Amino acid sequence: MTADRPVAPASREEAAVRLLAQQTFSRVAGAPLIEGNAVELLIDGRANFDAWLAAIRAARTSILLENYIFDDDALCREFRDALAERAAAGVRVCVIRDWLGCLGKSRDHVWRALRMVGGEVRTYNPFSVASPFGWVSRDHRKLLVVDAEVGFVSGVCISKEWLGDPARGMAAWRDTGIALRGPAVRDLAVAFADNWASLGDGLPAQLSILCETPPLAGDTAVRVVATLPSTAGLYRLDQMLTALARRTLWLTDAYFIGTSPYVQGLAAAARDGVDVRLLVPGSSDLPVVGALSRTGFRSLLAAGVRVYEWNGTMLHAKSAVVDGRWARVGSSNLNIASWMGN
Repeated sequence: MTADRPVAPASREEAAVRLLAQQTFSRVAGAPLIEGNAVELLIDGRANFDAWLAAIRAARTSILLENYIFDDDALCREFRDALAERAAAGVRVCVIRDWLGCLGKSRDHVWRALRMVGGEVRTYNPFSVASPFGWVSRDHRKLLVVDAEVGFVSGVCISKEWLGDPARGMAAWRDTGIALRGPAVRDLAVAFADNWASLGDGLPAQLSILCETPPLAGDTAVRVVATLPSTAGLYRLDQMLTALARRTLWLTDAYFIGTSPYVQGLAAAARDGVDVRLLVPGSSDLPVVGALSRTGFRSLLAAGVRVYEWNGTMLHAKSAVVDGRWARVGSSNLNIASWMGN
């Protein structure tokens, strides 16, 4: 998801650049600019989980929840029980879990209590002998839409790992999410509905969030970039950000493995005087990815890109800020799997 902060243009030239950028964003990302939204930043797992659970417990018509990992732990069961309570009250509850993401974390039977009261749970792309390499396509989204009121986008999975373990001196994972209110919430619901329909019967067209556009809620313009396998819309968008940046390009990524064109774009921006910074984990939960990530640092550093390693616990955030004007937050990392396969 990208957001455009309202800033009064300093000159005609800057206004022209902004208009050109808006047009280019629309064409490259395939996502229209949606005005009139309110965006709240949610830092780390606890803030995201608390906001998600509060919204779920207040739901009146529908809950659409999509996540890569549901871990079979106390936190996941808290979510399941909250969803089941709302489903029993007549709320439409739909959950999408990813087969690979949940492999070794939770089994389908975790959702029995929700299904018994009318909730629906579907698994994205389970393993099939008929398509042994089909597992490459994953549903890596972390998305929640409640009623026609609020939507959430982040990098946070539903697992106690994001909360750390104070008793063992393990700090919470560092991650970033947003709460979104306003017309763009409907685009989040449409993205969920498209994926839901690919796994079975579609959502009813009369569902309020699909047939109504939420009212204006703020002054932030937003694009919902609903990435799909092999479309590369977000890849083109990320490359475009390297070209549009004029002063600053600050990136945070959990699993950075840049392609040659993307690395060249970052290097070119730095050589042109853009303050390019890349923040990555100091130690990764996937050590092989951390090692691969470091192999690409030499050319970035040589071009003047500043690369920082987070010294705390796992850094799982995926975000970008450009010139203090544009921001991107979501579940996509700067690597080929996120850009092309998820």
